[in-house]
Amino acid sequence: MFASNPFAGISASIPQAAMQIYVLVMIALVVAGTLFDIVHKGSARYFFAQWQRSKGQKDIGGGELVSLAVKTGVVDVLASGEFCNPRRRLAHLLTMYGFLMYLATTVIMVFGYSQADAATPLAVTALWWIGALMVCVGGYWFWFFIRVDVAAEGGSPWRVMRADLFVLSLLASTTLGLIWAVLQTTGIAGSGLFFVLYLVASTVLFAGVPWSKFAHMFFKPAAAFEKRVSAAHGSANNLPTQTRDDPEQQKRHSMELLRDAPMNMGLGIKREAPRHY
Repeated sequence: MFASNPFAGISASIPQAAMQIYVLVMIALVVAGTLFDIVHKGSARYFFAQWQRSKGQKDIGGGELVSLAVKTGVVDVLASGEFCNPRRRLAHLLTMYGFLMYLATTVIMVFGYSQADAATPLAVTALWWIGALMVCVGGYWFWFFIRVDVAAEGGSPWRVMRADLFVLSLLASTTLGLIWAVLQTTGIAGSGLFFVLYLVASTVLFAGVPWSKFAHMFFKPAAAFEKRVSAAHGSANNLPTQTRDDPEQQKRHSMELLRDAPMNMGLGIKREAPRHY
């Protein structure tokens, strides 16, 4: 199963050029959607304005900026350091790295090994299957058990908002892709139907950037870097604070607020301890 290249198996009915054009169109839609999102929301303008406002008491040299950029890449991007809750971090890491593996190997197989007689390297096919499975594990775990508005706020797991478009379309794409690949590999009827559904879900995923949180993955590193630079400047993003120089005092203060907060927050609903945040 893990040695099977589903795109080579369908090449008898769909030309390689058609698959490649589809991938290129999806890439173009992501780029266009991200640029539209930046212009529509003014993200770039806000980022540079915030960068100027964050200059505080201390000047930062080029070497320190490079160090902060490396820390941002390693801690905030590669390790998802913004998540204090280990369950949320693990679910996010599974989904993120699974999606990157699934996306990269899809492009490799479509452009390099989508002929019927192509011998696809085992590492490529295995990473496609493993990546898709990682997305499903991390995504469904997050959706049903970790989402704050569901697990901690007593909401329904079936509640859907526009912000959920990205995670739902990603789960639909990987899930339908796995089902299609299994049916095609085993020769069970119905693979054609699931391939069409797979294309629909993937199109929604990549074409829905302006209405989903897809572009969020490009903004988060920039925001995390700006936050580190602001802290190094000593400006604290121009916010008043009495505890920023004492992390332990700040942590104790936060725990006291959580401990003293009413469990129903005045909403009259049953809540569990806020361990998801």
